[in-house]
Order: sequence, then structure tokens, then C-alpha cells
Amino acid sequence: MLPRILVLALLAVSVLRAAPATSLFDGRTLAGWEGDLKWWRVQDGALTGGSATEKVPKNFFLATTRSFKNFNLRVKIKLTGDPKTGMINSGVQIRSLRVPDHTEMSGYQVDAGDKWWGKLYDESRRNKVIAEPIDAAADAAVKKEDWNDYRILAEGPRIRSWINGVPALDYTETDPAIALDGKIALQIHSGGMALVQFKDLVIEELAPTPGAPTWDKVGHPKPRPPAKKKNAPPAIAPSAK
Repeated sequence: MLPRILVLALLAVSVLRAAPATSLFDGRTLAGWEGDLKWWRVQDGALTGGSATEKVPKNFFLATTRSFKNFNLRVKIKLTGDPKTGMINSGVQIRSLRVPDHTEMSGYQVDAGDKWWGKLYDESRRNKVIAEPIDAAADAAVKKEDWNDYRILAEGPRIRSWINGVPALDYTETDPAIALDGKIALQIHSGGMALVQFKDLVIEELAPTPGAPTWDKVGHPKPRPPAKKKNAPPAIAPSAK
């Protein structure tokens, strides 16, 4: 027979891994979330960002007030807008923190938008796409201007996603200086007249990875330097008469 202490330890691990899924959105209020209320609100029972009548001037994020490590996240997302007005794009930030005194979030973004679905972008950190979709099947599974089911599974350095049940992303982080904890946030991208809505946000927290890097260990996002002012054009000497 197994020693009693080992049995108790195994039971504790089993309970932790089987933690019940919880909702991140009550369907009525922004409780548990923070962001710019000009660009984020609850509308039609969904967390809603952007505008159908005004161009979004910057990237704006609605972020959870608490952090997460390993998790299985499910969310429904609907993105609409006229591409003629500018970029129509959104995404789900994970393991991210806000850039101080700025609208941006720093960290992983599981992207959403035409030609962007399924990509993994490193927002305000490496500032590039760090993983492409597994194949074209994920993009083919997208229901344009309709509700899409996004599942995001973050386990240690590995991040996977599914769109409407179709595998979209499988990425493993190799940089030990990248934090594996942080906030979850929803994005409305700058550029066009666009609306993004999120509902049925359900998260199952998984056992944390021992020794995983955290923002506290690797350093929080730093404030961005102020934008440089353009130099005034040189004065033109009056012509001699």
C-alpha cells in the first residue's frame, strides 16, 4: 500500500488539477475588469469594445484585475467592421501586464482578424508575430462577422489554441526571460471603425509550473519614452532686394 502522506499528496494534486471552471464575466457588469470606459462597455450581454461610428485611435485593452499562470480559457468572440475604414482586428492577451501610463499591454496576444486568426503576436515586447497557425484549416473554420469559439490552453511554456474546435496554434516558448504569468485582456485594434464583442468567458485554472519565470522575476514593462517632437524647419532668410 502507498504511504498515507503520498496518498494525501496525490489527492491534493488531483483536486488542484480538477479545479472547477469559473466565469470571468457576469453578463451584466465590468466587475473583475478594468479599462478605458470610452471604448469598453457591456452591450447586448457581451463585453464590447470599439465603435461603429468613430475610428479607434489607439489600441485599447480591457484587462482582468487579477493574474493567471496555467489555464484553459474558452471565449466566444465576434468582430465586425468595414475594412475600408481601417484595420479591423482584435485579440486575446494572455500572461500580460499594462505598459505604465499607456494604453498598451505587454505580452502574448492570441490574434483575431482577417489574415490574423490563430497567429501569436508578442505585443509591446518583441513586437512581432512569434508563431503562425498550424495550417489553413483554422482560418477556414472562422465564421466572418459572427460568433467564433476560441479556446486557449497555456501550460508552462506551451501555448495552444483552437478556433471552433479546429487546432490553430501550438507554440513553445524557449526564452527563459519571458514571464509565464499575467493578466488576460481583450483588444480592440486601432485604425478602423470596428466593434468586437466577447461572451461566455470561462477559465479553468491548472496547476502552476514549478520555477516558471514570472513578471516579478524578469521585470515589469517599462514606461515608454515620450514621442520625439519633429524639428522645426530651418528659417528661410529673406531675399535681398
